Amino acid sequence: MSNEGLVEDEPKGLKRILERKSGFDPETGIYHSLFQLNEHQKIPTRPDLDTAMYVLSQFPQSRVAETRIALVDAASSRKVTYAELRHSITCLATGLHHCLGVKKGDVVFVLSSNSLLYPIICLAVLSVGAILTTANPVNTEQEIVKQVKDSGAKFAIASPEEARKLHSTGVPTLLTTCSKHSKSVSIEELIENCEPLNLPEDRPNQSDTAAILYSSGTTGDSKGVILTHANLISVMTTLKWSVDITLAQNDVFLCFIPMFHIYGLAFFALGLFCSGTTTVVMQKFDFQAMLEAIRTHNVSNIPAVPPVILGLVKYSKGTSDLTSLRRVGSGAAPLSKELVDGFRKKFPWVELRQGYGLTESSGAATFLPFSEQTKAPAASCGLLIPCFRAKVVHVETGHGLPPYNKGELWLRSPTVMKGYLGNKEATAATIDSDGWLKTGDLCYFDKDGYLYIVDRIKELIKHKGFQVAPAELEAVLLSHPDIVDAAVIPLEDEEAGQIPVAHIVRAAGAELTEDQVIQFVARQVAPYKKVRKVNFAYAIPRSAAGKILRKELVLQSKQKAKSKL
Repeated sequence: MSNEGLVEDEPKGLKRILERKSGFDPETGIYHSLFQLNEHQKIPTRPDLDTAMYVLSQFPQSRVAETRIALVDAASSRKVTYAELRHSITCLATGLHHCLGVKKGDVVFVLSSNSLLYPIICLAVLSVGAILTTANPVNTEQEIVKQVKDSGAKFAIASPEEARKLHSTGVPTLLTTCSKHSKSVSIEELIENCEPLNLPEDRPNQSDTAAILYSSGTTGDSKGVILTHANLISVMTTLKWSVDITLAQNDVFLCFIPMFHIYGLAFFALGLFCSGTTTVVMQKFDFQAMLEAIRTHNVSNIPAVPPVILGLVKYSKGTSDLTSLRRVGSGAAPLSKELVDGFRKKFPWVELRQGYGLTESSGAATFLPFSEQTKAPAASCGLLIPCFRAKVVHVETGHGLPPYNKGELWLRSPTVMKGYLGNKEATAATIDSDGWLKTGDLCYFDKDGYLYIVDRIKELIKHKGFQVAPAELEAVLLSHPDIVDAAVIPLEDEEAGQIPVAHIVRAAGAELTEDQVIQFVARQVAPYKKVRKVNFAYAIPRSAAGKILRKELVLQSKQKAKSKL
């Protein structure tokens, strides 16, 4: 889509107004955030301030901390006040440093599902100046060993059911909870038995590494993303700003997003404590358990991912039991206009906010801060957060593009990673000499500064010279009442180059055929975008953050094709 008709025929004065409204500077090709932090909200610049020190300084003080609930276990309803949370963090930090010798610069590997202990572990590790690296509990032993070695971990903390995956690493491992099969002390016992002592005087600086998180990133294989204390403090400051301006300080948040992922880590394990809110913690996502938690704990705010939004839209039992909901956020992948419209129709009293971010930017880069849903276009990911700048770069010329022109999204902010661990080549390919982060996402901004993510550039399907965005076809497929999940991938074709292939999960009892799916899509898209083949599946493989694992589907398709030869 071009903005030539929109702007060129208008008087020059109006053109400048539109560009100012979008935050676009035509001289530099840079989009600027339309929001500013005031004096009380600005990102702290003290060089000796570290992440744990910053978070703890934001806790409610004195008597308020004694009664304000920080965490609630969704299953047991056990509650932890802010005063108890602070005590547990300082006790565990004492145990890690004085009893176990964990010190500044040591990398601590954490392997566990969500729990009330997870934020305590993260903040205790950071309190002693150590570096946090986290992993998905479902990872294989081979993947765990690879990450431990790559990160240089000297110590590990694991749930009892996952600890066996660390045996071959030889790294000293502390269990989160007591186990009858282990004689070593646990995290719970350290918290219970250690009295808070002074922590090391040698504190990390903002420029020091705080966390190494593993992401497939913008250049292929999983790599260690180096996040500094400055990165995390910056993203927590902007998160606090977003909670304040949306009047969500008194919300009850529900956490089923995994805390090992940047979304869950920045939001639930660290950031929300800076706003004094309450978080209900689920060990892992389960749709029915989520509904029960909303009802039981009067949850008002859910940071979610697209599959959860889709599940709510297709929830067949009505909405009368979800009246406590006020805000639902979505990240990790873009929502289609159809899905957003469907959600707003079913939950008209709930504010649906899309955001955009990635591990390399320490989390969110855009956000929808308005209380009136009608102000935001349905398919947008919101507006740039304060302190962010962006460019939409023409893939071939490298020029920054004005509103309504599609190109690669580049970001610059204090939250952008330091680089990839031990991988100068990948770092140079992702961050340019001026500090711009090349996201690998195809996008455009509109005249009001709203961001739209079209798809991953590398995932675009090349059909007879045309580019087909899988996300666009997936949105069409998910609008069918008999389709509960869908993914579109390329299939090599001698004549066309590539053709779009749909992987479909049918609703229970549905008798949808391949031809019906193909015709349904064909009626709604240009001829070159049509789905040419359909595979029916029991589930679509997704990451912990809800992203479709297209590489896995492509591999499955290739293996299936080989087996037929």
